[in-house]
Amino acid sequence: MTDSAPRSVTALLAAVRSGDRGALDALLPLVYEELRRVARAQMRRERRGQTLEATALVHEAWIRLAPGNVPAEDRTHFIAIAARLMRQVLVERARARHAAKRGGHRERVTLDEGLLPSYGAPLDVLALDEALERLAAIDPMNAQLVELRFFGGLTVEEAADALETSPATIKRRWALARAFLLRELGTKR
Repeated sequence: MTDSAPRSVTALLAAVRSGDRGALDALLPLVYEELRRVARAQMRRERRGQTLEATALVHEAWIRLAPGNVPAEDRTHFIAIAARLMRQVLVERARARHAAKRGGHRERVTLDEGLLPSYGAPLDVLALDEALERLAAIDPMNAQLVELRFFGGLTVEEAADALETSPATIKRRWALARAFLLRELGTKR
């Protein structure tokens, strides 16, 4: 993304919020590669043999954004919203697989962002979603931080900017969120 692109994204997001449907179409080329990067990162965490590809995940998230109801203020916030939508797509697919098996074992996903203990055991995407919901009930900002960092692939600095706080606060909250998820997910094994 060029130096002028974030300003263009911000301007296009403002136009989308004001009802300019063409602005959403103009936005896609500016964020597409970054959305694919986020999708590829999420797909690397999915189980082997997944039929959904990163491009399809981006397109599914984009379709959900297409009505133009994009409350994002800037590029970072937009990517975070898209990452959340991608997560929702993956969770919905996992739930559908689980339901199709009529009570069979849940599908497993390996996460590589340091959430797992060092032995590298796979993690259930549905269990992660449930743990994130519990975290959101206790501490919505930490749950949002997990979405930004883990699912959105944002750096500490980008997450601090998106959550309007300092990088030091993000580092502390990230440690707390990871500890919470490790504890919650450990009870599912």
